[in-house]
Order: sequence, then structure tokens, then C-alpha cells
Amino acid sequence: MKEQKKLSRRERQIMDIIYELQEATAAQVLDHLPDPPSYSAVRALLRVLEEKGHLTHKQDGPRYVFIPTLPREEARQNALKHVLKTFFDNSTEKAVAAILDISEDQLSDEDYERLSKLINKARQEGR
Repeated sequence: MKEQKKLSRRERQIMDIIYELQEATAAQVLDHLPDPPSYSAVRALLRVLEEKGHLTHKQDGPRYVFIPTLPREEARQNALKHVLKTFFDNSTEKAVAAILDISEDQLSDEDYERLSKLINKARQEGR
């Protein structure tokens, strides 16, 4: 697989759609896009995403069905690693503090309990 490259806003929208649907044709992507461009523009963007290594395709009759090359969870982890490195000096503490500072919703007692368990588990695993 080619090294994955950064995505534009529209490319991220397309990837979100394909992850949600698990696989999609250009027509399906077009149907789900907000303020959609032309069909040919969607096809071109799908080709670009494939060239960047984010998608692959299979043929279904005359149509191409596009599939993500990485499972969604792995893509999320890669994106978070990039954000940590780029904006938080690889500091999980700084990232969590920023998230808590900008959080519009109050965390529930269950949220705090879940976070505490995740922190304790990471500690036990030596992370």
C-alpha cells in the first residue's frame, strides 16, 4: 500500500461516507455528499483517494465499488497520532487537557469512570 497522504475537506467527507456505508459506488457517494459536485468530479476524487492509498476498488458489473484500505479504527489511530505529533508535541496529557478545556458538554460520572479505567489499564500495560 502506498503511504497515505493528507486529505482535503471534500476527500474527508467522501471517506466518512465510505466508512459509514462500508463500501460505495460513485453514485452512492454523490447521493450522500452535502452540496455535491458533479458526478465526474466525485469519480475524479475517488481516483485521487485511490492514488493516495486510502481506497481500493472492486468491479461490480460496469461499476467500481470503493472500499477503504484501512479499517476505520486503524485510520482513526493514525489520524490521532498525526494530531498528537503536529499539535501537542506527542503529549497525550496536553491533548486530553485541550479536549477537556474545549468540551462543550459536561462529562457524566460514567464518562469519568470510563476514562479512569482506560488510564488505569494503560498504566498496567506500561503505556
